[in-house]
Amino acid sequence: MPVFSSTTNRAKACGLAPLAARAGALLLSLSLNGCHVQEGKLTTNEPAATPRASGGRAAASDAATIHRRAIAIDMHADTVQFIIDEGADINRRLTTTQLDAVRMREGGLDAQFFSIWVEPQFYGRGGPRAVARADEQINAIRALADEHPETWTPATTAADIRRTASEGKLAALMGLEGGYAIDEKLESVGRYYRLGVRYMSPTWTYSLSWAGSSGDAEGQVRGLNDFGRKVIHEMNRLGMLVDVSHVSDKTFWDIVEASAKPVIATHSNCRGIANVPRNLTDEMIRAIAKTGGVVCVVFYPGFVEPGWMEKKDALDAEIKPLVEEAGRKAVGRGSAKRIARDRVREREYAARLPAVPVARVVDHIDHIVRLVGVEHVGVGSDFDGIQATPAGLSSVAELPNLTAELLRRGYSEEDVDKILGGNILRVMEEVERGAER
Repeated sequence: MPVFSSTTNRAKACGLAPLAARAGALLLSLSLNGCHVQEGKLTTNEPAATPRASGGRAAASDAATIHRRAIAIDMHADTVQFIIDEGADINRRLTTTQLDAVRMREGGLDAQFFSIWVEPQFYGRGGPRAVARADEQINAIRALADEHPETWTPATTAADIRRTASEGKLAALMGLEGGYAIDEKLESVGRYYRLGVRYMSPTWTYSLSWAGSSGDAEGQVRGLNDFGRKVIHEMNRLGMLVDVSHVSDKTFWDIVEASAKPVIATHSNCRGIANVPRNLTDEMIRAIAKTGGVVCVVFYPGFVEPGWMEKKDALDAEIKPLVEEAGRKAVGRGSAKRIARDRVREREYAARLPAVPVARVVDHIDHIVRLVGVEHVGVGSDFDGIQATPAGLSSVAELPNLTAELLRRGYSEEDVDKILGGNILRVMEEVERGAER
């Protein structure tokens, strides 16, 4: 049974300026004609894969309505680092980030899971500094609603997201990217749950003693140990979503075995298309679906386009002096230096690497749908955590281009509702059910 009726009119656009709504309709119209808008320029998409047969193709004139009517949820963005390290005010339109409240409204995004991300190379894989860094980010997200209640509502449940969308506000949610801040203390899982965190991935790019990462050598042979299994069980007990993005293959299979609740991948793609360790094999995708979970596609071209990562690595070697110079000149803590280096990469990647179209992202959606059905796919952009984006998805304002491509391929309105957020709402409800708080 669908988690909400795709025919329900929630008057989502009530919080949108008429001009923004008209701009969204124009964007979708252009997209459906094989074009997209990026930084004020009109460009043409590459040919897409064969559309999936569906319950009926929506008319182009309905695309804007379909997108605005759906409850759209993005499972992963790293924007909070810019709030605390650069003082970014995401309540106004920015040029230094890929996401802000103004462009969320333009892009029809109702709910954002903000990543609470501790960089181990700067803050450690545990200990007081890691805890303090996570807590600082949580406080920054909670402050959004405190300081701008007209725009933001803190959300922790599926019902919160639905209610916030019906009010024309933006829902702010949180997920821990890596378990570094729990500091190998089981009681810390409950602490972060009480602070509002609603998912956690055991690792980011660095392995822990209790879980392996897909990003380092340790992770190749490390799965969950006894403590790691206790963490998963505690997350199940509390009603916290278990995220497998970034974990090693061995840890993935241990998590699927240990979890009694649906498992999600908040920002991962298909290894069958782009063969990188961060992506999921077909067998993994089937395993997630078997738990009742969802795979949320990520926008980073290296996880989308075959061969793009190799081109990036070659360019990285060329621009290394520029990157290092930016880091030396940056003022501030380690994260500020890393942000300065990333901005050089972003500039050079945009100028010198091949563009990846929105259609390639939908290729990954198609692949997941063919494997396990439309009930097991969602969206996790990784905005503000990536130094390159697909053409036509350069910021959250361009999210309607994803809907346009789905409709062009023959996905129905009900399918789009599920992909944009309905599937995540279903999983949240399942994980919330029977939780002990």
